[in-house]
Order: sequence, then C-alpha cells, then structure tokens
Amino acid sequence: MTAEGFDFLSDSTEQTSTRYVCFIGESMHRFDLAITTTNRFYGKKLVTDLQSGRTAILGPDDLDEEGYLEYFYKIPEDAAEELRSFLYLVVGAVNFTD
Repeated sequence: MTAEGFDFLSDSTEQTSTRYVCFIGESMHRFDLAITTTNRFYGKKLVTDLQSGRTAILGPDDLDEEGYLEYFYKIPEDAAEELRSFLYLVVGAVNFTD
C-alpha cells in the first residue's frame, strides 16, 4: 500500500501507556475500560468503554460537564456518577504545553 492520493495533515508515532480496568459499582453496572495516557490532547486521557467501543478524550473539565458521560457512553445517571467518581481519581489535572 502506498500513501499516494492521501493528503496527510498529521502522521506521528509515540509511546503511550494503557491501563485496563474492570469494575462494578453499586448500580451493578459493569465497566470495562481502557484508559490511555498520551502526550496529545493537552494531558487529557483517552477513555474507551470496551463494551461499546466508544472512546472519549476526557479531562476534569469534561467530567464536570453535566450529562456528558450519560450522553456519550449511553449509560444511566447512577452509572455515570460511579464512572465520574472513578475517573476523577484517574484523569488528574490537565497540563497545557506547546
């Protein structure tokens, strides 16, 4: 396969780390997550719900956004609160770099 015909805007490779977490909260909703740390996205994390395949770029500001986790991951409010509580521990502060 060649790159002919593609107009690349960006193409880079970097080392990342991924944490795989599985837990069940009081709501009995099971979470299977892959949380990837990368140098991109201003320190935010890539959080993938392995059951649905949905991936969001999340920082503390996104966790504070009312209804965001419910909407994006298509989960009920009680499950979203449990996920939010967990992600506050994982996401940490955002670092702005150039």
